[in-house]
Amino acid sequence: MENEDLSSGPNLEKSSKIESMNGRLCLVWARIEDWAISISLGLMMVLPLLEIALRRFNTGISGSAELLQHLVLFVAMLGGAIASRENRLLSLSTFTAFLTGSWAAIARGFSASFALFVTVVIGIGCFRFINTEGIGDAVIFWGIPGWAVMAIMPIGFALLAIRIVWFSSPSWKSRWIPLVASVALIMFAIYPFEEVENFVWPLLILLILATVAGAPLYVAIGGTALIMNWGWSGYFPEDRVSITIETQAQTLYGFISNPLLVTLPLFTLAGYFLAQGYSSKRLIRLIQSIFGGVRGGAVIVTVLVCAFFTTFTGASGVTVLALGGLLMPVLQSAGYKERSSIGMLTGAGSLGVLFPPCLPLILYAVVATNTKLVSLSLKDVFLGGAIPGALLVVMTIIWGIWKQPQTSVDQTPVDWVEVWKAFVGALGELFLPIVALFALFSGFATPIEAASVSAFYAFIVYLVDAKRVRGVSVRAELPTMMAECGLLVGGVLLILGVAMGLTDYLIFAMIPDRMVEWAQVTIESKYLFLLALNGALVLVGCLMDIFSAIIVIVPLIVPLGVVFGIDPIHLGIIFLANLQLGYLTPPIGMNLFLASYRFGKPISVVIKASLPLLLVFVIGVILITYIPFLTTWLPGLLQN
Repeated sequence: MENEDLSSGPNLEKSSKIESMNGRLCLVWARIEDWAISISLGLMMVLPLLEIALRRFNTGISGSAELLQHLVLFVAMLGGAIASRENRLLSLSTFTAFLTGSWAAIARGFSASFALFVTVVIGIGCFRFINTEGIGDAVIFWGIPGWAVMAIMPIGFALLAIRIVWFSSPSWKSRWIPLVASVALIMFAIYPFEEVENFVWPLLILLILATVAGAPLYVAIGGTALIMNWGWSGYFPEDRVSITIETQAQTLYGFISNPLLVTLPLFTLAGYFLAQGYSSKRLIRLIQSIFGGVRGGAVIVTVLVCAFFTTFTGASGVTVLALGGLLMPVLQSAGYKERSSIGMLTGAGSLGVLFPPCLPLILYAVVATNTKLVSLSLKDVFLGGAIPGALLVVMTIIWGIWKQPQTSVDQTPVDWVEVWKAFVGALGELFLPIVALFALFSGFATPIEAASVSAFYAFIVYLVDAKRVRGVSVRAELPTMMAECGLLVGGVLLILGVAMGLTDYLIFAMIPDRMVEWAQVTIESKYLFLLALNGALVLVGCLMDIFSAIIVIVPLIVPLGVVFGIDPIHLGIIFLANLQLGYLTPPIGMNLFLASYRFGKPISVVIKASLPLLLVFVIGVILITYIPFLTTWLPGLLQN
């Protein structure tokens, strides 16, 4: 029967019915996932608002803090599953773009084999962790036991595993390859070798090759953590597998359920509410009505709008993709050549990284505080990034004005009637940063509650836009939009959660201590250290995405910063400003590839177009590094 021709007759009809049934089941399940993550994000937005309201009556919601923390866990796992469903997990898949035919199939099969192995192992670790005595039976909130809540972890990894197999090949005949290969790797891992350290480097090399071939970043980082803990941690042969995988699951759970991480999906959600509608058009209209008639007006429009959206979405890639088509005509109408316009839009997408409440700032505060060497508040980190971020914005605008052709300048007086109309139209968007900053710094709300207020305000703006301006169905649009937000947040949190396993290994192996000892002996000057730090971080920005770099690198540089007497806020802004360069750094800067896709240009053209602005950013980073006053003045002023 297996060799029977399925190309005709009853077999074809049967196969078509099966495929149609599978398609309907997949669609139903996708809708369940979208609604589940929408409800999770909605609860995260509403619960802190209720806490603010109930506080006036000297009461509150019992267990709300624990519920919020575990809703982040739900968003992380469901978002990761949705990202895998859409085949949009973050990866270094640029190499495979040059492969065709059988070579592409081999690359997919090889990367899927390692991805499935790592995913299944972490999933098993999560299951074992939940079944640990005292973990799964413990009541978390509202009488609900831990296992019922934490079950989302193995379920999430199971969904990831299924989709890895599905996307490994378009043919059912080839999908067995990653299954067999992953089973073989698991059997190899559990065999009680006496000298497992001999296998670490070969496995790491295979993992690197799998990453180059397209394996997701969470596989690359999580796999590295698993292999290094398995081979170099000194566990007894009979215990090393169970301890390794359970430790990985424990660190994943511990990090993602960190209370401060609740702010991350909420501020991101606020950005997505704005990005869904016509907010960008209204902001462009307002800024263009004010600056459109002056030299560099188009650049001012581009830079300010891009910085605004990156600040709230936390993803420069979203800004490049969403606003590239809107802002390209604005620049070209002002006389900018196509190459200069592409370079401006590619670079401007990352300008909001240092402005509050952008995601990297939140993550740096969380990870740096976790080192126990420094204690940072979100407010201080937010304030520290404000002036350096403004410096980069001003420098970009100056460069853009310099690049504008003299013949294109057509100065016209400001039409104040149009300015007023545009201002009234954009009031909703303009008040968002005011609402967010007031909630953060007024003292009436915690950082989590401030994020909730910001998200709810943006939601109201979205509702008005959807019903009165665009005339679309909120019920139909909202789950898809929130799923898109969850996709981004979940994909990032998944990477961050598994990366903590690697961080824990580095600390276990005393790598930070050794780096401190080496630096004390080798580097005599604080300024020489800063120079070396800049060079190293630029390299990191070329090789790692900003989120995983925060998790892995921050625990290594914070001890060094303490030794050399560098303010931890200043260190964080230096760190993020350097990684910001990574978005534009050839050959693998993320924005370079996104711009290539968005504008339909070869990557070589985008790289050449972006190099001048990259140089501007380098100068800005040097100023931020060696003038700490730019970072420390504002936090110090408000503390006093």
